[in-house]
Amino acid sequence: MSDSIKRREVIAAATQRLREGGVASPEYDAAELLAHVLGTGRAQLVLVDEVAADRADAFEQLVARRAAREPLQHLTGVAHFRHVELAVGPGVFVPRPETELLAGWAIEALRQAQGPGSVPAGPGSVPAGPDAEPVEAPVVVDLCTGSGAIAKAIKDEVPAASVHAVELSEDAYPWAERNLAGAGIDLRQGDMATAFTDLDGAVDVVVCNPPYIPLEAWESVAAEARDHDPHLALFSGQDGLDAIRVLERRAAQLLRLGGVVGFEHADEQGELAPAIFSATGRWTDVRDHQDLAGRPRFVTARLAR
Repeated sequence: MSDSIKRREVIAAATQRLREGGVASPEYDAAELLAHVLGTGRAQLVLVDEVAADRADAFEQLVARRAAREPLQHLTGVAHFRHVELAVGPGVFVPRPETELLAGWAIEALRQAQGPGSVPAGPGSVPAGPDAEPVEAPVVVDLCTGSGAIAKAIKDEVPAASVHAVELSEDAYPWAERNLAGAGIDLRQGDMATAFTDLDGAVDVVVCNPPYIPLEAWESVAAEARDHDPHLALFSGQDGLDAIRVLERRAAQLLRLGGVVGFEHADEQGELAPAIFSATGRWTDVRDHQDLAGRPRFVTARLAR
């Protein structure tokens, strides 16, 4: 083998192999993996003409694993979420880009809760409810935090917020602990159904990306998730709504009057998920939101009583 190989040839061959393996974004993933192997950023790859043989060999090994549908983030060890970087790997759910919209909603809701003089709210902000009083340090609870993605993004963009997060999984918790270390976030290990009883009635925003895939949908789940994400973070009963039912009850206990909750759901649950909240009579402003692809993605609601 020669001492080096043309970057374009290396990328082209990898892209083809990933495409044949059924990877949804072969060009992007090939570039990310090569940048990772070279210790640079994807945008800087245009400055690379030749790839040394040993780096090309290491790259080919990662490409083979990705073609076998091992998650890209497991191979690089990093996931990007809004403006923060997270360490991820086996045992923890890899945060998805669509969840950034839910995190953005929570961030705007917290800015609104800070009241006058806080950072101006952007599109999709939550108007203060008639019973909500402005507070200096708004309180947010992130249930089912997983890697800590939502909690870390919130603290990054609303530093004044009092951020609390909980994770049940013994495998995922160390990842959250690593990602949230030194961020000033109250992280606990436990069940969302009973977490933070010391905050009951004092929370401004509850946010959650719960498990929501029906057990019967096993075969339709992408290989990257089905074979590598923890099943505790994916599946939630026969209809996929068990965790959301628990969330409705717990959020009603945690929130102050006029506080808000937001949670993600499957795109097939655009009517079923909001209905769980509407049916109890405890909530107003129950609304479903679409993701950037126009699919139902997350629900928000305000505690009325």
